[in-house]
Amino acid sequence: MLISVSCLYTSKRLYKDSDVPLIFPGMDPYLENPAIFPGIHGPMVTYLRDQIAPRIRPRYAASVGERVYVESASGWQDHAIIPDVWVRQTKERSDQNGGVAVAEMPEVDEPIVLEAQDLEIRQPFVEILDRESNMRVVTVIELISPSNKYAGAGRDSYVTKQREVLWSDTHLVEIDLLRRGPHVVAIDESSTAGRYDYDYLVCVHRAHTTRYEVYPRSIQQPLPCIRIPLAGNDPDVGLEIRAALEQAYDAGSYDQRIDYAQPCQPPLSADIQAWVNQLVEHRKPGSAG
Repeated sequence: MLISVSCLYTSKRLYKDSDVPLIFPGMDPYLENPAIFPGIHGPMVTYLRDQIAPRIRPRYAASVGERVYVESASGWQDHAIIPDVWVRQTKERSDQNGGVAVAEMPEVDEPIVLEAQDLEIRQPFVEILDRESNMRVVTVIELISPSNKYAGAGRDSYVTKQREVLWSDTHLVEIDLLRRGPHVVAIDESSTAGRYDYDYLVCVHRAHTTRYEVYPRSIQQPLPCIRIPLAGNDPDVGLEIRAALEQAYDAGSYDQRIDYAQPCQPPLSADIQAWVNQLVEHRKPGSAG
């Protein structure tokens, strides 16, 4: 039997005040850009840890662990950077003739040229530790990143860790806030695809069972407050994904960095992009509502 858990999140912002809050009811699809998401991934994992820590004391402690893998130099050099259209433009300084002012190139020193080396990637996740069992890892909470979904060292490392947890005494919670990319969470894709209309998927696997609890959500739905299992007969605790997303969004000033006047990347369907455009228009200063 599932025991009722309490979620404190409301439509009001829980944390930092902002003149321009997240305009989406759930996930902000602009944050899914592979060039942007890595910057919000780490902070959001930390805020998930900070949120759950006081709810599980005194028996449990919440910690941020790291999974490390190595990506070849040829692989990481192909990664994209944020295109100019995704960054809000500031006014450029112009010369008297109306052109953009360009500083004269000073005399430069000759550099030492080195070849790029393989890159060590560190991906954080949340661990819940049981102080009554020698700090045993009771629950692992993963926030899926783009590198976890696509073929390569990142996915290989993630799937290896995923299998280890599934065959252990540890509960596994996976939060996938990325519309694009192959299925990677533990529940078989055939159990969800076609049965539910969703863009984002949260999956909870309880140790020693074949049971999966899933939270499918569309882009137009609020992100869920999910149940986090603990050890033995201890009741579940609630985890508010949206609250952690808001904290990371505010801390990174993404409302000032993303140009919402541009079409979303990865692309949205025409009707959803039209809905997004309405939200963007509604939040402009002076708009009604």
